[in-house]
Amino acid sequence: MSGDVNPPAGKAMRVLLSDVAAARHGARIRDAVPDVDLVPVAPDGALPDAAGIEVAFVTRDLFVGGTRHRLNPRFVRFTGLLQAAPALRWVQTFSAGTDMAVYQAMLARGLVLTNSTGASAPAVAQTAVTGLLALARQFPRIAAAQARQAWEPLYAEPEPREVEGQAALILGTGPIGQEIGRLCRAFGLRTLGIRRDAAAGPPPGFDAVAGFAALPDLLPGTDWLILACPLTETTRDLIDADLLARLPPGRHLINVSRGGVVVEADLLAALRSGHLAGAFLDVFGMEPLPPENPFWGLPNVIVSPHSAAASDGLPERVAAIFCDNLRRFRHGEPLRNLARPVA
Repeated sequence: MSGDVNPPAGKAMRVLLSDVAAARHGARIRDAVPDVDLVPVAPDGALPDAAGIEVAFVTRDLFVGGTRHRLNPRFVRFTGLLQAAPALRWVQTFSAGTDMAVYQAMLARGLVLTNSTGASAPAVAQTAVTGLLALARQFPRIAAAQARQAWEPLYAEPEPREVEGQAALILGTGPIGQEIGRLCRAFGLRTLGIRRDAAAGPPPGFDAVAGFAALPDLLPGTDWLILACPLTETTRDLIDADLLARLPPGRHLINVSRGGVVVEADLLAALRSGHLAGAFLDVFGMEPLPPENPFWGLPNVIVSPHSAAASDGLPERVAAIFCDNLRRFRHGEPLRNLARPVA
């Protein structure tokens, strides 16, 4: 799929979007393409006529309150309308990842699907490195002492290790991985990236890169294993007991990618045994994380409710990507950030 599109000239494009997005971004969208007919979808009431809708803009407000396993009724209502839009050809989504079943079904239907790769990179990278620093500075230990109203300075063993000079192995060298690498280097860490095409060399933020086949041999020299890759057939269940065992004792894992990249039972065992000193986990195999899940109670784990991308600046960055693509769509040019089927 090339992303080349050739919409009919001389008629207004019908663009389906939420009522929130229409109010927030409508002026910006019309500045980008004046001859556009915005079709807002409210959370309830009658649905608009789907006839002639060529473009859909899926924004985060439709998804808030749900998860990939428990979809928000607004999201279901909106994407259900897309299924009834016979003229629909292109869907732009707010997320970077498009591995959810609803998006994969769109690709299987033959729709052009574009994501918002890069829009969430600043917030996700800041979250990942905040998690790294919180674990490095033993904040879980401080929080546990605070809950007991206990004054326990960190000068007692084990004292925090200096992060300067430590090695961060980052799976995924896209915009998020690059920003994580840049921030890690600012704190004096060495950064090595894992990417599909190692021959392409290191992108910004990395001292060096290697391919996935080299991962087992690189783990013994790793202090921080940071997951920032998409969920694909290559990465699904990639981090298992064997790879975790190759990390030296006392190392850490950061996951801001997808829960399915890790075999959670193996990760749980490594954390319980103490082989892994700790983990910052923003994503899980099942979300919301069930109350009975043992990750909640581990003192060496920081559980984050899939919020790494949360930022009040994210909607505007997503809208900028959509508006650029909308101009491209109008002029029959290739679109940015084409999504692919999870092979």
